[in-house]
Parts: sequence; C-alpha cells; structure tokens
Amino acid sequence: MSTDWDRRQFIKRAVIGCAGISTVSSAAVIARDAGRDAPQKNKQVRQIRNFQVPAKKDKGAGYVVVSKGNKPDLTTRRAIDALGGMSQFISPGDEVVIKPNVGWDRTPAQAANTNPLVVQALVQMCFEAKAGKVVVTDNTCNDASRCFTRSGIWKMAEAAGAEIILPASHRFRDFELGGVVLGTMPVLSPAVSGDKFINVPIAKHHGLSRFTGAMKNLYGVLGGRRNRLHQKIDDSIADLAEFIRPTLTVMDATRVLLHNGPQGGNLQDTKAVGEIIVSTDQVAVDTYSCGLIGVNPDDLPYLKLAQARGLGIADLKKLTIKRVS
Repeated sequence: MSTDWDRRQFIKRAVIGCAGISTVSSAAVIARDAGRDAPQKNKQVRQIRNFQVPAKKDKGAGYVVVSKGNKPDLTTRRAIDALGGMSQFISPGDEVVIKPNVGWDRTPAQAANTNPLVVQALVQMCFEAKAGKVVVTDNTCNDASRCFTRSGIWKMAEAAGAEIILPASHRFRDFELGGVVLGTMPVLSPAVSGDKFINVPIAKHHGLSRFTGAMKNLYGVLGGRRNRLHQKIDDSIADLAEFIRPTLTVMDATRVLLHNGPQGGNLQDTKAVGEIIVSTDQVAVDTYSCGLIGVNPDDLPYLKLAQARGLGIADLKKLTIKRVS
C-alpha cells in the first residue's frame, strides 16, 4: 500500500467486506455508524468523495465565470480571481489533486488533452494559496508516459512544483460508488486521497456521449474495463459526478475539438476559442461549455440526470454567467 495513501489524515477506518482499506467521506462514516447493527453490516459502504467547500451565496450552483484571452495561463488566473481567488478554496497545508485530461498521446494543438499552461497556472496558484502538496494525475487511455510527456503536462506541472503520479496497478483501490450503473470499481487512489480536488477537462466532441467535458473527465479516475462505462453512458457519467464532487471545475476551452473526439488528431477538427470556464458547479460548466462545440445541452441526457440528483444546474437559462477578459 503506497505511503501517500496511508498518511492522509482523512482515513476513518471503514471496515468493509474486502481486503484492504478504502477512504470514506464523512457522509459514508455516518452511514456506516448508523447501520453498524444492521444485518448487512459487512456490505461495502458507498464512498462519496465530496471535496466541495462552502460557496458564497452569490457564487453557488449555476454561477459560472467565463474568462477570455489568448494566453491560457493568464486567462486561467483571471477566471479564478473572478470567482474569489484560489485562497477561497485552498487552505494552508492542503494536499490538492489536479485532474486534467491526459488521456491521449497528442500535442496541445490537437486539443485532445488539457492545455499544459492551464495546468501549470493552477499548480502555481495552489502553492500561492499555501497548499502543502499538489498532485497531478490521470488514468490515460494511451501509454501514460507518452501521454503525460507529449501533452506537455508533465514538464509544465513538474516545473511548477507538482508531483506527477502515473497510473499503475498498485495505485488502484476498490471503492463502492453506489451508482445506478457503477457499483464497486477500482479507483486511482492518488486522485481521491487529497483534501481538495480540481477537475480540469478540455471541451471536445465524443463519438458516444456527443460531448466530453467536466463530468466525463472523471472517467480518468477509474480503472478496469472502460467498455462497461459505455453500456449506459449517461447513467455512468451521472454516477461518477455523484461519486466525486470537485472543489473546482476549470474547463479548458482555449482550443476545442469539434469532431472525431475524444482522441482527435487532425488540426482541422480543432478551433481556437480562447476561453476558460470556472465554477464550483460541474454540471453548469458542462451546460455552458457544450455549446462551444455546437452541442445543445438539452440533447445531453446526463446533464438532466445530474440535475435531478441535485448535483448542479443543467438549464442554460438559469445560469449566472460572469464574463471577464
């Protein structure tokens, strides 16, 4: 068992019916204690990872900042500042997990992965807010070393002081997601073992779900067979969004992938948009961002499912959008 797993202060010793120790949220601990004497006490407890922090009244569900510019790092900083600054979300000493999309062996210009300058800026801002440690990780689709290297994310994030953790078999632990489709799944433990979680997707086309953004980016914390996730993809995406509640969602729309996603490869399928979209509401981020590649949010069933579960706002007309440039 890896030391980064063992040392975290949030281990609350939930006894589960399988070998090993899994981290649980406070909600899961309460559920465990309430059902201690129940007949199914050996059944694995649902383990929601809620990394959210209390938001100001005017910056809660449905509040989205859209920052526009031609420099991804500065555009990211302006977006976070407009939301209240990184110190509103990161406390001194926090271990922060930054989860970009690093799924593909592609260059930044091909818009299949998160722009490395966006990731670098976020790492820097976390340390400026006195974070104790910043981890950048993802479970890639192509070879992990090639993906992290060719995307530029390894170099940029490490230069800013982050620890890069590549997926390996010993890095995964079984979690009970308790979803409609997703039950017990192997989860990349460094992705959920921190104090705060920043989801950093890129806006792009997906051949099955039509749009892959914030909620779909959470696929990168799971191991096992991904074809299982695609059988009922809308329910699976909603299940993941319910399992992980990010502290912040930072959508990279500096360059988007319009066609042949999620892997892409042809520069003609990309478009420079120059936007960074930030919110504590991951559903709202996707609701706004899907329009950047020409997809109507009403045509994405997983957004409605997520809203029905109380995870965010999926109605474009109900979003409060603050634009900065």
